[in-house]
Amino acid sequence: MARQRSIFSFVLVLLATFLMSCGGPSASVTPPSYTPTQLERIQTYVPEIQAVRDRSDELKTLIQKGDWINVRNFIHGPITEARLNLTYVTPNLLPKDQPTARQITRDLFNDLVKLDKATSASNPLVALNQSQAAFTDLDKFLDLLPKKEEG
Repeated sequence: MARQRSIFSFVLVLLATFLMSCGGPSASVTPPSYTPTQLERIQTYVPEIQAVRDRSDELKTLIQKGDWINVRNFIHGPITEARLNLTYVTPNLLPKDQPTARQITRDLFNDLVKLDKATSASNPLVALNQSQAAFTDLDKFLDLLPKKEEG
């Protein structure tokens, strides 16, 4: 009988130890969020990126007119500056969004190269398609950015 009590006590100790290790306080992981510094850095560049995005009709008009010199100036000026701003913003995004942001920036670069080639060849159809693709990339990037009320 004493032997059964000691075995029973031992089993209870093992069971209690197992239950305590499995049922301990759970550590709740807070979802990643932006720091005020990150938000400030991101918001520094957003107006400039948005300003270029808002000028999409201007580029479309230049392409339709066949004003290739001003199209190239637009490509190598405002749009290239916007692409540079994307590279400044990317490190301040959440880690899960950074690979997507880098891919969008690469896609934008490739679209700009194709747009430049179409401009050099005076090909309005390809130029219009590539300009639309470039502005779609800008839209995708802007969608990744935190809204002002996040933080």
